[in-house]
Amino acid sequence: MRPRTLDEIVGQDALLGTGRPLRLAIEAGEAGSLLLWGPPGVGKTTLARILAERSRLVFVPFSAVLSGIKEVREALHEASARRARGGAATLLFVDEIHRFNKAQQDAFLAHVENGDIVLVGATTENPAFAVNAALLSRCRVVQLVPLDDEALTTLVDRALADEERGLGRMRLTITPAARARLALFGGGDARKVLAVLEAAATLAAAAGATIDVVEIAAAAQQRVLAHDKDGDRHFDLLSAFHKSLRNSDADASLYWLARFCEAGADPLQAARRMIAMAAEDIGLADPMALQVATGAMLAFERLGLPEGRLPLAEAAIYLATAPKSRGVASAIDAAVAAVRDGKQHDVPLHLRNAPTRLAKELGHGAEYRFAPDEPGHVADMDCLPDALAGTRFYRPGDWGFEQKVRERLDDIARRRGQR
Repeated sequence: MRPRTLDEIVGQDALLGTGRPLRLAIEAGEAGSLLLWGPPGVGKTTLARILAERSRLVFVPFSAVLSGIKEVREALHEASARRARGGAATLLFVDEIHRFNKAQQDAFLAHVENGDIVLVGATTENPAFAVNAALLSRCRVVQLVPLDDEALTTLVDRALADEERGLGRMRLTITPAARARLALFGGGDARKVLAVLEAAATLAAAAGATIDVVEIAAAAQQRVLAHDKDGDRHFDLLSAFHKSLRNSDADASLYWLARFCEAGADPLQAARRMIAMAAEDIGLADPMALQVATGAMLAFERLGLPEGRLPLAEAAIYLATAPKSRGVASAIDAAVAAVRDGKQHDVPLHLRNAPTRLAKELGHGAEYRFAPDEPGHVADMDCLPDALAGTRFYRPGDWGFEQKVRERLDDIARRRGQR
């Protein structure tokens, strides 16, 4: 199922979409030497093969894990001899190029420079650290990203339908839950997804014609945990997770997070629940909680599975052990209730905008006092409508950072002459 054309490559639209510079260079046979940087199973070898075909180059693959510099030198000599005879130039593909040390990498320099070879190196390591500067300056670095769920499910459907290269002759179907579970298990790696799909297809063929989560779990050697994407179990797990966080039970929080993720649910849903919990149940008792939860979600989006579990777990522990306060949630609920249930009060004149002379003549902005110029940066000026003067929506607790907030609010009230 390895893609044979640029159009068959999925998940790399930012690089290879219609009209993108790299695609245009490949189609013109002018891509030159490249360093393909990305995680396993995202298409580095595939891209090198297509590049060789489009450029009419002899494709010579090497693995830095299996081959030594002796074999590389022999290949370079053959490439030079072929070109001297008037033959095609060579695309030398070196997988795991970062496994060669800096001195070994120097062997490529002269041959890249004189045009004997087009070098395409593949690496899972940052080329800035793994490839020597001289070689790095002669190659264009191309970063490939992990395949998203949409790309992986496209590959799954393509493999099940393709009768020539895939599993189409088996006439199998796959349930939406199994497709989602397979994409989640893949973690952005196409090879892993297709390997598990092939094993699951063998199991499904023996038991029927449908691949379900049971076959995916068995093929991936995973246990199937009770879970239904849109039913009670799904929301029960989320509820148990949230309530454990709220009750400051770090161990229970980790357990329910693990249950939720291992059951095949989308971990980003747990991440979103932590962001909501940080604002709702912690609030200003620990202002860092919202940043930690938001950062964990961003980290998971960048890492995927399995590494993405770590920032989620870190955030769960932080939120569970953070001081709790409903002050912010209660404050906005009270303010919303006042807006919905009460009279829609006019904005006081001194707070109104005064963009024109007429507005100023009507008193807009009159008697407004600029707080940063006042002692303590607080003006003795009411900002609520007269009918709501003195109303307190936010009442901070006496726990965590809200202790300091309470002290600050008391000081503000004194400066405004309210105490």
